[in-house]
Amino acid sequence: MEDTNPVGSGTDGVANESKSAQNPRTSSRRSNSRSRQAPKSGDAAVANTRRSQSRRRPAKPQAPVEMEVQGQVAESLDAGAKIKRRFAQRAPRERHGRPVGRYQMVVHVAGDVTQVAILEGRTLIQHFVSRASDSQSNISGNIYLGRVANVLPGMEAAFVDIGTNKNAVLYRGDVRYDREDLESFDRNVRIEQLLRPKQVVICQVVKNPIAQKGARLTQEVSLPGRFAVLLPGGGSFGISKRLPDDERRRLRRILDDVAPEGFGVILRTAAEGSTKEELKRDVDSLMESWKKIEEMAKSAHAPALLYREPPSAVRVIREEFNREFRSVTIDDMSLYQEIAGYVSAISPELADRVEYFDSAAEKLAIFDQFHVREQLQKVLEHKVWLPSGGSIVIDRTEALTVIDVNTSRNVGTVSLEETIHKNNLEAVEEIARQLRLRDIGGIIVIDVVDMIEAQNREDVMRAFRAALARDKTKTHVYEMSQLGLVQMTRHRIAEGLVEALSEICPSCGGSGYVIDPMITQ
Repeated sequence: MEDTNPVGSGTDGVANESKSAQNPRTSSRRSNSRSRQAPKSGDAAVANTRRSQSRRRPAKPQAPVEMEVQGQVAESLDAGAKIKRRFAQRAPRERHGRPVGRYQMVVHVAGDVTQVAILEGRTLIQHFVSRASDSQSNISGNIYLGRVANVLPGMEAAFVDIGTNKNAVLYRGDVRYDREDLESFDRNVRIEQLLRPKQVVICQVVKNPIAQKGARLTQEVSLPGRFAVLLPGGGSFGISKRLPDDERRRLRRILDDVAPEGFGVILRTAAEGSTKEELKRDVDSLMESWKKIEEMAKSAHAPALLYREPPSAVRVIREEFNREFRSVTIDDMSLYQEIAGYVSAISPELADRVEYFDSAAEKLAIFDQFHVREQLQKVLEHKVWLPSGGSIVIDRTEALTVIDVNTSRNVGTVSLEETIHKNNLEAVEEIARQLRLRDIGGIIVIDVVDMIEAQNREDVMRAFRAALARDKTKTHVYEMSQLGLVQMTRHRIAEGLVEALSEICPSCGGSGYVIDPMITQ
């Protein structure tokens, strides 16, 4: 009320004066307070009145054009923030000026043998071996112009000559065809209706020759790049399931613009955070490669190699290398220069993480420097010890691989059930690592130590599936049987690491037994 009435006006002023007269001290305090709060002039009172009214006055509505401009500015700022977040996700992490990462890659070249080791901390989790002489055995991913040797209706397969020592096999489910090329279409069309002897086909190797079996082929050709996989002749699209949902939605919008007409495209996990320009550049490069393959197929005489996968080190870096790796260390100068140029082209933000290791200057072999050699020796061992004293025993046969879990030296402290439970949890973690490290594929049977409580069995199975989720190779695990057996399959592309690092014993022929000479006499 004081803001709207001048000082000393109205009945309130008279009442205050009478009360002040009765109590001088109170009067002085109130008068001082009133003198501080009241305006000094009539103009100031009017100004205060206008200010109080302006506080209650509703905001003036904005024009539609102004609101639209503000919305566009907000959207652009939001898009810019998202781009910054994506680049921040892709940017290499550093601490005290040094790269930070969970993994490390070590590449060792000796003669015609190249070995690539992947470490998690100091623990070896994957190892790849390739030789220059493996042109007949390490051919997965290569594309050939093959000639059908013969068709076997009883096996629903055809054997195709691709220029290797053994003919490769092409199954009915891997044959591409157009309905228009068939005289009468039937869902159960047979392979002899699709292929004939001496027919020339373009095919790709999906599985290396193993033992007495030839390579496995498919006509569903795919060309892998850094961020994308090109599917010639297919209109299917896909995005890696390992990516989060919001990133998948973003990439899906970009995929509609970069995918060439008449081709399918699959975006890999490495595409996370990539821009539209990067994806388009990768797809255009794959398209150029496919055009060269088609041109070669028109002029080549079957059997002929149309496309060869890059060397092992380049292939592993293409598949695995990302910001989670703190370094790639190579002890061969020529390979180092090749890898450094490749990484600079595909992921320039990671180029400084490719390093050269000079063994002569360090006076130590690269595998000794990073403790790889001692771990490789353990890969060839029959028994693997667990941290608590338990063990697992790995036996490989032609049909399947059997893994036995034992408590061994693990005696526990609480109860037998608790000891077995913890031992099995340790065992399944180590089994998942050994399957990945030794590259064991096919049918696998695991005999865990028997547990009484159903909850403990569920915990072990849950831990096993979580450990296998870190493996990029496709796996399928069945529930634990009543006998305590865990059955699973792991996709097998090539022979395992043990076969790559060893040779069959000339004395026992690989059986592990030497016959007593006294018996044969």
